[in-house]
Amino acid sequence: MPSPFPGMDPYLEYPAFWSSFHTRFIVAIADAIEPQLSSNYYVEVESRTYQTDADEDILIRIPDAIVFAERSNRQSNSSIEIAIATQPETVVIPIPIEVKERYLEVREMETDDVIAVIELLSPTNKRAKDGRAEYEKKRRQILSSQTHLIEIDLLRAAKPMAMQGAQTVSPYRILVSRSNDHPRANLYPVMLNQPLPNLPIPLKAGDPEPIVELQTVLNQVYDRARYSSRINYTQPLPPPMLSDADHQWIEALLAPIREQ
Repeated sequence: MPSPFPGMDPYLEYPAFWSSFHTRFIVAIADAIEPQLSSNYYVEVESRTYQTDADEDILIRIPDAIVFAERSNRQSNSSIEIAIATQPETVVIPIPIEVKERYLEVREMETDDVIAVIELLSPTNKRAKDGRAEYEKKRRQILSSQTHLIEIDLLRAAKPMAMQGAQTVSPYRILVSRSNDHPRANLYPVMLNQPLPNLPIPLKAGDPEPIVELQTVLNQVYDRARYSSRINYTQPLPPPMLSDADHQWIEALLAPIREQ
């Protein structure tokens, strides 16, 4: 069963789903690129590791129980006396955790040079102090090199990555920065009610560019992960708050599901 949303499903932004979705989606993009590459190139799934104790990153690992589709109620109906005054409270203590993120590199076969880097932004990139600083450093290095950068931002929360001249305010953004056109880049603003665009992958000058049908890739990931059976669409969306127009649109979109 497909997602009820025509484009990005914002329920996937919940920490309970995002980590595995990030991995599935970035690998699926690699699989979509590979058949379109000539023998001069290959695509590699790379990873980096953050050590952080930021509260936002701890939340990446904590499931959001309310967003899972309802299961059988196993709680007893018997009355239980609770001595409220003597019961401890449950708290979360910031502790160092290891966060792994995957990204893609398109490399030239003969030289092993990195031709293009494809990033799917994570909460660590956007919210965590150390994670954002480290990603911004890498971003600057790529933008000052001869490597193309493709940056996919499918998270509504936190401040977007730096860019100038954007005229459309949108919840999602996809950036294609060609090394031969710096500092200019192509920005694809993506609304909640729009499908994800087809994404060109720049290569060396004169070589045909693979085109990734991002919406098709997302739909396939959604189906393979069986999100339709796992997501509870009766629950509210994760932060941030929606505009009135987006809220009304989503309420109308999900009304048939919530009435079942």
